[in-house]
Parts: sequence; structure tokens; C-alpha cells
Amino acid sequence: MAKEHNSSTIFSFRYGCYFLFALSFVSSISFMYWSRCNTQDSIFNPIHQSPSLDLLSYPSAWNHLSFSPNPPPKLLKLAVFVKKWPQKNQAGGLERHALTLHLALAKRGHEVHIFTTSPSNSSFPKYPYPNLRFHLSPPTAAGYLDQARAWEQFRSQNSSQKPFDMTHTESVGLLYTRARNLAHVAVSWHGIAYETIHSDVVQELIRSPEEARSSALTDRVLRLVEEVKFFPSYAHHVATSDHTGDVLKRIYMLPEERVHVILNGVDENVFKLDENRGRDFRRKFGVPESATLVIGMAGRLVKDKGHPIMFEALNQIFMEDRNLRTKVVLLVAGDGPWGFRYRSLGTNMIVLGPLEQTQLAGFYNALDIFANPTLRSQGLDHTLLEAMLSGKPLLATKFASIMESVIVSPDLGYSFAPTVASLKEALYRVLRDGKGVLGKKGKAARQRAQKLFTATKMAAAYERLFLCISKRKTDTDYCKYPHPSD
Repeated sequence: MAKEHNSSTIFSFRYGCYFLFALSFVSSISFMYWSRCNTQDSIFNPIHQSPSLDLLSYPSAWNHLSFSPNPPPKLLKLAVFVKKWPQKNQAGGLERHALTLHLALAKRGHEVHIFTTSPSNSSFPKYPYPNLRFHLSPPTAAGYLDQARAWEQFRSQNSSQKPFDMTHTESVGLLYTRARNLAHVAVSWHGIAYETIHSDVVQELIRSPEEARSSALTDRVLRLVEEVKFFPSYAHHVATSDHTGDVLKRIYMLPEERVHVILNGVDENVFKLDENRGRDFRRKFGVPESATLVIGMAGRLVKDKGHPIMFEALNQIFMEDRNLRTKVVLLVAGDGPWGFRYRSLGTNMIVLGPLEQTQLAGFYNALDIFANPTLRSQGLDHTLLEAMLSGKPLLATKFASIMESVIVSPDLGYSFAPTVASLKEALYRVLRDGKGVLGKKGKAARQRAQKLFTATKMAAAYERLFLCISKRKTDTDYCKYPHPSD
């Protein structure tokens, strides 16, 4: 029996290796193809296209197009499925995306119905939009949205008065077994198995000899195969980064007219350049005026967010030049096990804990540069976009989703491989460049973010997609760009 088990394990491992090799080969070709084409694009200007185009076949991010900022002549009744609605400052990227997007759509006049789980420990937030309605159900024992109950709520609303024009599911908030019965449905992906495999490879490479090897990589390959099988059950797919869009078309083999790239956006009325607010934040939290460099990080302080390599890179830098321990300040917005370790590096390592959105706006303005050393190659991190809108350059891991959509030029910031040595070298480059160069990069980053990464830009793109997908024979053709309303 043991012999058979070992043979099965070896076969699974070899199968995984062969599969990964094939995927890597195809992905490399697609990346070279994308890079060759993308070099023709401007860093800041929208992509110029022919006078008229079919949006469903548009290959680039819809954020590059200019849709009307005014509400459309046709308002939609939208159904939205999301596993969990954000509660105060406790929200991941998917939940923050759901909040930002659907509040913006409700503000534009659409009737938005949210099907999500009820909170267990706090009251549900209230919003000043009567056209934004929530349909809550207790979570399952595993913490997921109760599909049967949410589906019954959906059917009840769909059969009363006006039916839904469009259904939007954040990831698998609505499972494919039910979504495949809907024609007017779009799913937004905030992380897929193919990207997670890259993250698992990185985690394995930085694993210390004392740590046990994880079996996640082999398991993830099987998960990828399952995703390739069930993704076609959704009529339309929204990729939140350019890289994810490319993977969905070339690796998951989805038809190009069913894959649409709409980059994440954040609230530009909250995250904006405000130097006075930044100075107030520095004073409040005791940042020395003599600081040569103020670096900021935000999010959960856990291993997969890259804190082990950031901690070690800073530790080595301070050992090599003890003067930098008093000249460099690290501001960390978030909590987790690595907070205590950062504090051990010195009094200039200031761990702030979780911050509310308005506090985060002050936090970004207090920085010289924002760092995101994540080891997870998934989606498009909102913190990068918030920092850019606040006029800050970036220091981030060299993952495809970041390099293809965010740090598309050295004028916007710095990138590094997910290793201590590469991050350390990038930090030294930041120190050598100094505040003057960082200020110029921050200005360029803000210009790009204002053109691509605002909530208004994102909401207008989703709105147009929903109008296009849900259009009836009597409707004007919202799938054509430009439209008379643009």
C-alpha cells in the first residue's frame, strides 16, 4: 500500500510539474506579446482608437476610454452577490471593491440590490441612498454566503415588479451552478488560481530550511484545472488587472469577447494630495522633522504580505549603516504578528494599527514613498492606487499585475524581486535618489492615477459594460464606442 501511495504521489508531483511547465511556456509567450504591443502606449494618455469600436472586443482596460461622467439616460436594476460586506476598517480588497463600486453606481441613480451575509458582531452600516438595498442572510458554518437562501431572495426580487437588468457577482459570490442559468451576468475576479501558483512558488523559494515544505503547490494545480473547467459557466468576466485579463484569455481559454479588463479604482474624494494633512499626521504620531525618508506600508502584518523580507532588508540596512536607524522612519497602518518585530528595529518604526479611511488619507500624505512587499500575485491592490492618488511614488514587488497595470515606468516608482537582496537594493536606490526625485515620481504617479484609478472612472466603465450586456432590441447600442452620450 505504501508503495502504491508513493507512486501516486510521485505521479501527482510530476503531473503538476509538467502542467506548470506548459503553463509557464504559454504565459511567457503571452507576456512577450503583451510587452511588445504595450511599448507603443503612452504612460499617461488614454489609448487612441478608431472612430468607432465594439466594446465587447476591446482588448485593453476600459479605464483608458472616456465615458460620460453624467448618469446615463437608462437606469438599471442591478443584483450584486458578495460573500461579505465590509465593516468599518476590516475589509479585504474584494470587499473594498464591492463597496466603492456599488456605492458609486447607486449614487449615479441605479437601483442596486446587494445579496450578502449579515454581520455577526456589529450592526450593518447605513447609507444615504434609498435605491441601495441589502438582502442579508446568516453565513454558513464555513463563513460563506448561503447560496440557497440568497438565490431565493434573488428570485423573489426578480419576480416582483421589474426584473433585474443585470447580475454582478464579486468572485464566486454567486456560484457557477446558478450563474450559468443567467444570460446577463458578469463576474469580477480578484484573484485566480493561476496567480496563486506564482505566489506559492515565491513562498517556497523564501522558505527557511526549518519550515516544512507545503503541499499547496500540487493542490493549486488541481484547483487551476477546476477553474478552467467552470469559468465558462459565467457569461462575462471582468479582470481587475491587465495581467489577469491576459491569463483568462490565453490560459483559461475564454473567448476574448467575454473577457473585459476594468482596473480597480478608489475614491478620489478621499484619497488626494493634501500636504497640510500629511504634516498634521506626522506631528500626531511623532515623526521626527529630521527624518531623511518616511516609508509607509498598509494592510495585514502577516507573512504572505511580504513582511519577513521587508523586516530583514531593513534590519540589514540598519546594521550596515547605524545612522539610517535614526534617519529612516517606517509608518505601518495595520496589525498582525509582524508589528512587534518592526518595533524591535527601533523607535522610528511606528506601528499605527488599523486606520479608518479618513485616517488613511492622512497616512498616505505623510509619506515620502509607499511600499508594498506582497508575496501574493493576486488582483490589483487598492493600497497602491490610494497612494498614487495621494501623490506618492511606489516601491512594490515585481509581479505581473503590478508591473503591467501600475508601475509601468520607472517614473512612477521602484520594483524588486520578492527576495531580501532585491528589496534591499531597491531601498538603497530610494535612499540615494532622495526626496527630490521621489517628489517627481509621486507627481507622475498621481497623474496616472487620476486618469485610470478613480472610483468615478471604474464605475463609469462597469456601468457601460452592464448597459451593453443587458441591452434590449429597443435600446440604443451601448456596446458601441463612442456612444452619443459620451
